[in-house]
This record gives sequence, C-alpha cells and structure tokens, in this order.
Amino acid sequence: MTQTSKLNSLWEYANPKKFLSTTERFLPGLWIVTALCLAVGLIWGFFFTGDDYKQGSTVKIIYLHVPAALMAINAWLMMLVTSLIWVVRRHHVSALAARAAAPVGAVFTLIALVTGAIWGQPMWGTWWEWDPRLTSFLILFLFYLGYIALWEAIEDPDTAADLTSVLCLVGSVFAILSRYAVNFWNQGLHQGASVFRAGAVTGTDTAEKVSNVYFYPLLICMIGFVLLFVALVFYRTGTEIRARRIKALQARERMSA
Repeated sequence: MTQTSKLNSLWEYANPKKFLSTTERFLPGLWIVTALCLAVGLIWGFFFTGDDYKQGSTVKIIYLHVPAALMAINAWLMMLVTSLIWVVRRHHVSALAARAAAPVGAVFTLIALVTGAIWGQPMWGTWWEWDPRLTSFLILFLFYLGYIALWEAIEDPDTAADLTSVLCLVGSVFAILSRYAVNFWNQGLHQGASVFRAGAVTGTDTAEKVSNVYFYPLLICMIGFVLLFVALVFYRTGTEIRARRIKALQARERMSA
C-alpha cells in the first residue's frame, strides 16, 4: 500500500458514518481496558505503596495529579490538531471531535488544579501561589471555558468551528507554557520534570527522579487516563454527530412544513 493510499484510507474515518461504526465497535473493549488500568493503577498506588520519607502520604496525590495534568495539556493539543484539520480539510468530524474534547480537557485541568492545591498546601504552606506553571494552568482552564462558551454562543456550526479553531490556536501557547513553564522561568515553587527525564536515561541528569516504587503504578494510571480521554472523546464525538443529524432533520421538517 502506497503512502497516498494509506492517507486516503485514514481520511475515510472523517466520514461520520464510518467514524460511528468504527468507534461503536471498539468502545466496549476500550471502556473495559480503561477501567482495568485505572483500577489497578489507583489501587496499587493508594493502598500498596508506602509513604514518602519527605512528603508522607500526601505523595499519593501524584496518581491523580500527574495524569490529569498530562491530559489537560495533551487534550488541548489534540483539539489544536483537529481544529487545524477542520481549517484545512473542512471535515466536520474533526471539528466535532475538538468540541467533544473540550469539556473533558476542562475537567482534567480542574482536577490538576484542585489536586495541586491539596498537594501544595502541606508541602509549600499555601493552597495557591502565582507560580509560572500554576498560573499558566489557570489561564489554560479559562481558555477551555471560553472555548466551550464560544461553541454554545454561535448558532451556525461552521462559523463556530472557524472561530473556536482560532481560539484553540491562541490557547495552545498556554498549553505549551503549562508544560514547559518551569524550564522557561527559573523561579516559582513548582518542581521540574521528575517522572520522565531524558538525562536520567543517559546518566547525565543528577536531579531527583520519582522512585520506581511510585513510578510503575503512576505509569499505569497515566495509561488509564489516556485511554479514558480517548474513550470519552470517541463517545462524545458520536453524540455530537447524532445531535448534528437531529438538528439537520429538524431544519428540513421546518422547511417542508
């Protein structure tokens, strides 16, 4: 199969009927795998790992905070990709997928902010600090809310998709800042990356890395959150497609009446 034919076969899933039939076939199994990963990761992390010698039992918030923060950023980047596909190819499924992902990403961002505050209070002595990463995450959350509100405020779906795509492009700056804020500004209370470090593999990074005792259940939780995001976006995109069909049928009935 040539590269062109592979790409054409991929674009077939931009057809709403093809998308629905495919996701409906895979979603039941995806939900099961997601539930297993989350159950194993969270139970292992919360009940079968010991307290940290510095942070005590509060370290176990990592199993919610880190996966939620990871998906808060990546959900917006996924929305950026699907929005760009809409702008370039005008595939409605891509625009609806971006719309479907926004509430999911907003919830992940809120979980990251709340768990970060709960974790930060005993560690930093404060619930909130205008730290570069915390501030950029808060702004990202506001962009999520603005994105959702813009979709709801505009009646014409194509116009809404165009304007939200522009908003998504602007908000991507803060998604990137949320990920790399600690590297951009050498200040603030939030620590740098401690889960995946390139230098830790080569031996050139001497900074503290999360212990394997916490890393393995955390990795399973992260996989579970990724799968949860995919499953929710597939499910919600299908719902958006059906809602769009219903509106189209209602519009035809009004015109024919």
